[in-house]
Amino acid sequence: MGAICWGGGLMAGLDLSALVPMVEGMILLDTLRFSRPGTGQPVFNDATGEYDYPVAQTVYEGPGAVQAAGGALGGVSVVPLPNLPWTDETRSPYRALTPLSAPVAERDMIVSVVAVHPGGDTALIGRQWRAQDPGGAGTLGVVRITALDQMQQNQDGA
Repeated sequence: MGAICWGGGLMAGLDLSALVPMVEGMILLDTLRFSRPGTGQPVFNDATGEYDYPVAQTVYEGPGAVQAAGGALGGVSVVPLPNLPWTDETRSPYRALTPLSAPVAERDMIVSVVAVHPGGDTALIGRQWRAQDPGGAGTLGVVRITALDQMQQNQDGA
């Protein structure tokens, strides 16, 4: 543990590592999967009437949690994305919580809930989100937080 110079004196730095196992055991109860989208275009499957997406590459599968990112869910972008003449689809702000040991999510990674803990919300299984930015990192974290936007259409193969 390092020392911090504050007001001319030395003070021990804040170490939250002792909290990590407790927080992980209380919050990271479900199983999340982080995947890189497969490359290539989806192909229409005449037999099912749906698109088959290229197989995604799993980067992380392990303990985690998904929760609404404050306030009311949903909303509409009022400013078009660059190079698009229309506003983007609705925004559904969520966040994924994973252990600090999990890899940092990349922008546009697909996040899905693979399993929920007993008594958990089974409606989460099968939903998919897209990482809005690389996963957060900070000097005082006990879990990694990744901003998510719920996808309107699932991309299977993850």
